[in-house]
Amino acid sequence: MDQLLRATANAEGRHFWFRGFRFFVSPLLRYAASHRSSIGTSRVLDCGCGTGANLPLLNQAGRAYGFDLSATGLRLGRQAGRMLLARGSVAAAPFPGGVFDLVSSFDVLYSLDEATERAAIAEMFRLLKPGGFAIVNVAAMESLRGDHSVLSHEVRRYSRRDLRDRLVAAGFRIERITYTNFTLFLPMLVARTIQRRRGLKPEIDAQHEISVPPEPLNGVLTGLLWLESLYLRLFNAPAGSSLLCLARKPAS
Repeated sequence: MDQLLRATANAEGRHFWFRGFRFFVSPLLRYAASHRSSIGTSRVLDCGCGTGANLPLLNQAGRAYGFDLSATGLRLGRQAGRMLLARGSVAAAPFPGGVFDLVSSFDVLYSLDEATERAAIAEMFRLLKPGGFAIVNVAAMESLRGDHSVLSHEVRRYSRRDLRDRLVAAGFRIERITYTNFTLFLPMLVARTIQRRRGLKPEIDAQHEISVPPEPLNGVLTGLLWLESLYLRLFNAPAGSSLLCLARKPAS
């Protein structure tokens, strides 16, 4: 996982996938900020924050904090000037319950075994104030398993129903759930089918999956995901490499 964090730290500012991810998440953050139930400055917590690179994004919804189990990720984050970071497990968060207006889990749950995943979802529910929001992003669709799955230590890829059921079982109410990266679905399906047939590469050789493509290709793909983000403001996508969900803890 440390290799993934190092590769991510080198790519997350410019790579089209990370740019698209921010396009997709920003409207949900604005919605959550405008519908929060508490008065005063909102508190936001990124559960499994890696290097903390998403804290500036999360600051749209309040004062953002993050925690992660990886000392490497936290060190890289602090070297980048992100100080509101703590060390801890997503299955046992080092914070009291009921103090956050919004929690997030970005590309973490799919790498956890079943028991740890259930505990992580329960912790997000515990951390939230009544009426608070959770934003969850996970890998989607088993047909898109490929070399990147090795690099990110995927245990599972989710269907829409699967993710919904797991969150509802923890007590959440689903506000919105959609696939993302639909505009890239067909080329990814072809590429990852080929990867599975020839055998997935070992982790040390899979880092090309997260390297920044050359321009202008990176710019074109960024533009496609931006256009998709406009579509997703009104409609849900029928397929995609990720699932993005906005859930809420009931107010009572």
